[in-house]
Formats: sequence, C-alpha cells, structure tokens
Amino acid sequence: MGEASKLTIRRNFPRPPRSDLEAFEKALTGWVADAQGRRGALPHTIKPITGHARFVGTALTVQTRPVDNLAPYAALRFAKPSDVLVIAAAGDDSCAVAGDVLLGMARNTGIVAAVTDGLVRDVAGIEDVGIPVFARGLTPNSPFKDGPGSVGLPVAIGGVAINAGDIVVGDRDGVVVVPQDNIRSVIAALDGVSVKEAAMEKLVEEGATHPAWLDEILESGAVDYLD
Repeated sequence: MGEASKLTIRRNFPRPPRSDLEAFEKALTGWVADAQGRRGALPHTIKPITGHARFVGTALTVQTRPVDNLAPYAALRFAKPSDVLVIAAAGDDSCAVAGDVLLGMARNTGIVAAVTDGLVRDVAGIEDVGIPVFARGLTPNSPFKDGPGSVGLPVAIGGVAINAGDIVVGDRDGVVVVPQDNIRSVIAALDGVSVKEAAMEKLVEEGATHPAWLDEILESGAVDYLD
C-alpha cells in the first residue's frame, strides 16, 4: 500500500480582479454584511490579535488538522499578492497554528492578512510583521508539521463556508466573507448601504432621539400597551 497523502493542493483557482477588491476598500464589514442580506460574518470569537485590523483580500483557504501547520506553510508556495491566509483548524485550542515566522513569510509573499478559527503565538513578533491577524486567541504551544491538510479547497469556519477566491474583508468589528458568486451583487448594493448609513449618521448629528420608522410601528396597532 502507498503512503497516505500529507497534503492535497489546488494550485490554481480563479481570483477576482483587482477592481473588485478595490470596490471593498472603503466598505466597513457591517456594510458588507448588510449588502448581502445581513450575513457572511465569521463568529465573534475570531478577533483581531494585533492593532492592525483593516484588510481586503482574496481567500487562500487552508484546512489543517489540530496540532499541525504543515498545510499553512505549504500554502505560502502558492500565495499571490492580496491573498488572505484562511486557516480552518476545527476550532482547536490546544496549540497555535501560526506564529510570527510563518506570518512574516506570508507577508513576504504578498499575503495581506491571516484568519483562523484556531490559536496563534508570538504576539510581539506578529505586531512587528504588520499584517492583520484574526484568531480565537493566543497560546505558546507550537504545532507539528506532519499533515494531513489541504490548500485551495473549500473550508468552513464557524458554520460559514469559504472557498478559495472568495473576497474576505476585516476590520475591528470582525471578518466578513463574500462568495465569488455574490461579488457583483454585493458591490452593486454597497452604494445604497453607504447612502443609508450616511443618512442615519446625519440624523444622529442633528439630535434625533429615535428613527422615524419606529413611530410607524408604535402607532400601527401592532403593539400592545399595558398602561
């Protein structure tokens, strides 16, 4: 019998054009979620580990078994500028799946951010690397490099499906994934969302104490008042 495969790698997958990424550069994650039916955010447990939080890029997906980071290292060989290293580690909290060395090399390839449902280490070094890193937390424990794992194949983080080539947007509020099939419709909806947000912010600046639509509900007969 042959040796079991350590890695399964999809080396080439379609990435969105630079113009699509640019369309998200000024969009907050909340706007992006609103523009695709108020969905797409990863779980709140995946938080920015460093002071750098804002990013927009293309998902370079990695699946790794817990306590191992062979697949994340392998992904570096196939990364392209503006990729986001997305590491699905089954939510493992026993050891880190990335540290400052791996993430520094990722930055050197042109990767703009890293996102994982696992843990990372070397936070001081990660700060110096300078790219946004989102994870569930920190631990000094380090992983093995044995596999198995995959690169460029579909993964899921917190119930959110992520395919290689999807657009990933992050800021201090969290991370939102835009599937490739949704990119055009989300871009089209973003203008309307930004106009709506600006109008609501103007109301606050002008001293509004509640939105006008609330009066319509309170006076509609659909509310039971007990006094």
